[in-house]
Amino acid sequence: MSSWFESVDNLQEGAETLRRRRYGVIEAESQEFRQIRLRPFPKLVLLPEITWLGERHHHRRPGDRCLVYYNQPWRYPNYLAVTYILSSRDTTLATVYRALEALDEVARIKCADALLCDVANWRISTAILERLGWTPHCPSRWHRHFVKRFYGSYPPRPGWLVAAGV
Repeated sequence: MSSWFESVDNLQEGAETLRRRRYGVIEAESQEFRQIRLRPFPKLVLLPEITWLGERHHHRRPGDRCLVYYNQPWRYPNYLAVTYILSSRDTTLATVYRALEALDEVARIKCADALLCDVANWRISTAILERLGWTPHCPSRWHRHFVKRFYGSYPPRPGWLVAAGV
């Protein structure tokens, strides 16, 4: 029997665990992938967490660290939902890229058809999301929905994954 809280620091060795578990947090620090902490329950995002706690965390916590929370919904097992991204004050773009590359690899391992997200932060531009492979989806007045489609055609593995033998 597996524990409720597990960690995967090698994506190749932990592939079976990642396929089996639906909820996780990808952690990247100092421009490197660190681990994926698997959770027993999905990450639920509340408005006060976004507007007050997230911003406080970002401004007060030093360091180059990025956390990407993802869920695999029971109703739509072929998709992964990016529910929350949390960064510290000194987070570099390279660290964010590393976390997103790990997210793409999780999608590859789980054979996900697409990644979905609702971008609440207006400082994240549509242009940068499009450069990363995300396209606007389901236009709405109050939400900015984006999708990154795979349907079996995943982006090439980044060098750090190839060097690790994944």
